[in-house]
Amino acid sequence: MMDTIDLLWRNEVPAKRRGRPPRFSTDQVVAAAVAVADRDGSGFTLRDVAAELGIPVMSLYSYVDGREQLLALMADDVRAEMPRGELSGDWRTRLSVLANDDLRLFLDHPWLAELESEREILGPGTLAKYEHELTVVDPLDLPDVEKDAVLTLIHDFARANARSMAAARVERVEEDPHEWWEREGAKLAVLGIEARFPLATRVGSAAGEAQGAARDADAAYRFGLDLILDGIAARLAASPTTSD
Repeated sequence: MMDTIDLLWRNEVPAKRRGRPPRFSTDQVVAAAVAVADRDGSGFTLRDVAAELGIPVMSLYSYVDGREQLLALMADDVRAEMPRGELSGDWRTRLSVLANDDLRLFLDHPWLAELESEREILGPGTLAKYEHELTVVDPLDLPDVEKDAVLTLIHDFARANARSMAAARVERVEEDPHEWWEREGAKLAVLGIEARFPLATRVGSAAGEAQGAARDADAAYRFGLDLILDGIAARLAASPTTSD
């Protein structure tokens, strides 16, 4: 059995493997798995990864204990390699950069948005990402626990919106959202639903006309992020001092 921490920190712990050198490095195995998951989605199997490497699936177990361990390595690696925007401006701007970085990460690797666990295995990529993000919230006049909670809120918000945006991309390929809205709206108009659902008709029509669809994932992200930042601003205003 291979220790996950040793594999995550493989470049900083002494090698324990004996005998003939392996055909692939751990880095190569993880890179192949990320490529498969990015292409095929979160339902990929170890057999898919083995096929990508051109080896029997049983040979893969000489590198990792199983799919869960491989996912931990994949998640840590993509966090280590993720592009990061420039952190400048006030705290709202810097937090927006972090949110956009997370959103891009989840959109680039949709399978990552499906990983949910309270037991994060802390590898170098994950810790480097966290350290980077803490530089944004550390100057805020909040307790350390709330600084961490702000990052969790931003992270979870970006993940949820990435899922919505990914689904919207698929739907847009199938049919233009404006065409969908016009077709469905025409059908509902014939049914005379205004009397039965006056609020849904008024608000839904206003939103649909403004967005050209029943829902605009990009607009929802921008609106939601503004509300989150407003909430943090209110929290800071209630503190003895206000941080820049």
